[in-house]
This record gives sequence, C-alpha cells and structure tokens, in this order.
Amino acid sequence: MTTTTIRVSTETRDALHELARAAGVPMQKVIEQAIETYRRQRLLAEANAAYATLREDAAAWDDLASERAAWDATLSDGLERR
Repeated sequence: MTTTTIRVSTETRDALHELARAAGVPMQKVIEQAIETYRRQRLLAEANAAYATLREDAAAWDDLASERAAWDATLSDGLERR
C-alpha cells in the first residue's frame, strides 16, 4: 500500500489522535473508516434524492411500481427456499 501526506489543522489532528487512542487503532484506520462512512452516507443521500425526484413524476413512479410488482411475482415461482 502506498501512502501520502495531507495537511490538516492542528485541531483536526488532535481530534484524530484522540479518536484513534480511544479506539485503540492507528490514526490511518480512523481516517479510512471515516471516509468509508462518509462515502456510504453520500451514496444513500444521492439514492434518496433520486427517489424523491422519481416520486415527483407520477408516471415514472407508477412505472416503477409496476416493475416492482412484476419482480415480486418471481418470489412465488414454485422454487424451494433454502
């Protein structure tokens, strides 16, 4: 794994150090976890915004509902559940 240096404020460095100390992990791990959490939050926010936009279009929302209903029918296709 390659690494790089980034500049952060002293306050950020101190907060990062404290979080790492409290969790018993390296500061790099705290940063990695924070970025992954932020990435997931953004993904969900973007998905929610897309659904909100879709919901505003009645025809598109009805199309989605129809498609979901068609896929729901596949749940009762007679195959055994494991």
